[in-house]
Amino acid sequence: MPLLELRDVSARYGPITALHGISLNVDEGAIVAILGANGAGKTTTLRAISGLVRKSGEIVFAGRAIGRWSPERIARSGIAHVPEGRGILRELTVWENLRMGAYVRRGRAEIKADLERLHGYFPWLADRRDQQAGTLSGGEQQMLVLGRALVSRPRLLLLDEPSLGLAPLVVADFFRIVRALNEEEGLTVLVVEQNANIALEVSRRAYVLEVGRVAIDGASDELIQHERLRASYLGY
Repeated sequence: MPLLELRDVSARYGPITALHGISLNVDEGAIVAILGANGAGKTTTLRAISGLVRKSGEIVFAGRAIGRWSPERIARSGIAHVPEGRGILRELTVWENLRMGAYVRRGRAEIKADLERLHGYFPWLADRRDQQAGTLSGGEQQMLVLGRALVSRPRLLLLDEPSLGLAPLVVADFFRIVRALNEEEGLTVLVVEQNANIALEVSRRAYVLEVGRVAIDGASDELIQHERLRASYLGY
């Protein structure tokens, strides 16, 4: 069974329908990308999974229907959501931001060990732990939010437009870490991304949304050759 399944999921904001019956699967241990233009429904898909928007249809995580669960219960079940715009706590230190990721966990020794483990992926954390988070660069803030999500020990990581506003070298480094987490720790990732090239490079499978519907889906290495996808989203 897939780790995550969406079956005929629709979602709305008041009278506006943002998703029109989409279905997708995310296998455990895979990186799956959701691509599409602005307004296609990518962010709404992640919000539906996290319980942050009104929806219908079925959402199944690890064999359990979670469509009616509260956002807090969904987070405690092993789903970590990194939203667009980073959302760091700017007045707190780097270390305090990281510790906020452990609110769904118990066991101080294990939490401390996981915080220390992050230094392998983000070596700069040791020198910046007491720095106010709002003074970090954009790339460092994005890494910090990723680290905070990892402290919750998620089984599934949802990433919403992680490359937004970042320099190409920072984006490449961010996705290098995501790939390492996937390969070394088996972390399952569902990533929403407008940078189709890099998303298809790191993912195993991809779904392309158009106005709230799945327009194209398939293996990433095949989709990157897809004529319609190249013309619409890759720019060549």
